[in-house]
Amino acid sequence: MSKSTERPTFITNEHLEYLDELRDSGETNMFGAGHWLESEFGLTRPVAREILQYWMKTFGREDR
Repeated sequence: MSKSTERPTFITNEHLEYLDELRDSGETNMFGAGHWLESEFGLTRPVAREILQYWMKTFGREDR
């Protein structure tokens, strides 16, 4: 994995799996999923946005 997609330590598998499941559910456009992360995990908007950006960069990769 390149430096630009190295996972920040605060991003957990639980965050990524939640986003995978949210996408599969079709309940929201994934560009708006930051709000869902904030609500589900009690995150601040900037942290939720960073998690979502990482998820988008690495979606579908086995080594994320």
